[in-house]
Amino acid sequence: MTNPIGDPGHGHSPAAWTGVLIMLVALSIATVALFVWVPWLLVASSVLFVLGPIAGWIVSKAGYGVRGPKYAPRAH
Repeated sequence: MTNPIGDPGHGHSPAAWTGVLIMLVALSIATVALFVWVPWLLVASSVLFVLGPIAGWIVSKAGYGVRGPKYAPRAH
């Protein structure tokens, strides 16, 4: 089955996975920091969470996004 022209690719790209992975790590750190109450680590993980989409955007602009020249989709 081929993708329709308007299909954004559902985030199956290294750029999307980079952003999601960074945000997932940040949320994991924030959970632990909140549980043991380490405020500075909670703030640091919040900053890391905000940097996740920015990193994904940078990797996308480097060509690893869904429509980037360095991205080769794999068949599922």
